[in-house]
Amino acid sequence: MPVARPLAFTFASRSPDTRPLHVLRPEEMAAFLAGAGARWAGWLTATGFEAGLGELRLLPGADGSLAGAVAGLGSAQARQRQRFGLAKAVAGLPAGDWALEGVLDPSERTEAALAWLLSGYRFDRYRPARKAPALPRLVCPEGLDANRLIAMAEAEALTRDLINTPAEDMGPDELEAAFLALAGVFGAEVKVIRSDDLLAQNFPMIHAVGRASPRAPRLMDLRWGSKGPKLTLVGKGVCFDTGGLNLKPSSGMNLMKKDMGGAATVMGLAQMVMGLGLPVQLRVLVPAVENLVSGTSIKPKDILTSRKGPTVEVNDTDAEGRLILADALAYACEGSPDVLISMATLTGAARVAVGPDLAPYYTDDAALAAALEAGAKAGFDPVWRLPFHDAYESVIEPGIADLDNAPGYGFAGSVTAALFLRRFVEGPRYMHFDIYGHTPSDQPARPKGGVGQGARAILEGLPAMMKL
Repeated sequence: MPVARPLAFTFASRSPDTRPLHVLRPEEMAAFLAGAGARWAGWLTATGFEAGLGELRLLPGADGSLAGAVAGLGSAQARQRQRFGLAKAVAGLPAGDWALEGVLDPSERTEAALAWLLSGYRFDRYRPARKAPALPRLVCPEGLDANRLIAMAEAEALTRDLINTPAEDMGPDELEAAFLALAGVFGAEVKVIRSDDLLAQNFPMIHAVGRASPRAPRLMDLRWGSKGPKLTLVGKGVCFDTGGLNLKPSSGMNLMKKDMGGAATVMGLAQMVMGLGLPVQLRVLVPAVENLVSGTSIKPKDILTSRKGPTVEVNDTDAEGRLILADALAYACEGSPDVLISMATLTGAARVAVGPDLAPYYTDDAALAAALEAGAKAGFDPVWRLPFHDAYESVIEPGIADLDNAPGYGFAGSVTAALFLRRFVEGPRYMHFDIYGHTPSDQPARPKGGVGQGARAILEGLPAMMKL
């Protein structure tokens, strides 16, 4: 089963059959109705069109054919509150080729084009008999980099596919298959360390978390590029998380197929980096496990010795993601990367802090943060910086071991998890993302289900981050 399925995100070529989609702000309505849209003034007025964000009207031709359409861009406040709002109009367009018409600045054209591509995503693996609808296609607006936008959409589709696939069909084996397929497309080198070889090669915490599952734990290691600064991405690949012996309630397990969202997101980011041929030495590390219950499960109060050396008291087997990441981060640092980025669906505390739409991140490096913030605006991929607050360092020190994987502090759960990970990073400039990886309800260009967060922001920020 090809997990990393071939994608077909394309732009249309302008032809005589291309129809115009007139995009208007509310304040532009009067001029449009008095000029280019005069023949539809009565129709638009009668149907109450006010150019609200994503509002759509199809425009009839004199012979009853479809002459085009008009869509609202809404007010500046509406656009600030909801990105990709124009995608609501795209959903109502019939199949065919369309070209944007209207006064749009480069950022607005980019957002519209990216929203259009992202709106083409469908997760239909489990409904094979359902006929896919014919979708409208956009002529890429002038001045935009079509290949870059397509790369973003294809990477996002890969991430969504991986997260949306249930754990029965997306365990460590299947995630590895997708990882190998991705490497194969771009000629990247891959090494995979599995099962007891993890112990032999000193990845004790990855092994400890994954050993209870009949699907073997593993560490996947991709390398691509031989020139340029070194960028290493580490993604949490917990393919399903029961909580272990600290078993989650059923409601807490309902979304745990997405607990490999960090892995899925760094794979999507890697696809963009390799597909666009960026001048970096890329490395991607994904520890892939299932956190299940069996006679070999790790137990509360067990003490593990990490790859780096510090011992860790397991005070909650449901705080397993930071354990596997710790070994992977220590290993990453042995390769002396210039920039190290980890991504994980790590804590519920991050969701409480910023909700599902923002990707919270941590870094001590002001230049990295500035580059990322600029990239987030350029990529329409919102992020929010949270602090590595040193005053909480003592919270993650239990006394009986060097570190506590789940301190019973009751506050700042995302911060203390980030501080735990930082203990295993030595040398590179470091950034950690505590993402959600899921859209709880349908949003413009983001259907309910798996979603990438932070990847486009990183991509757009890389030139400044890596001094490319």
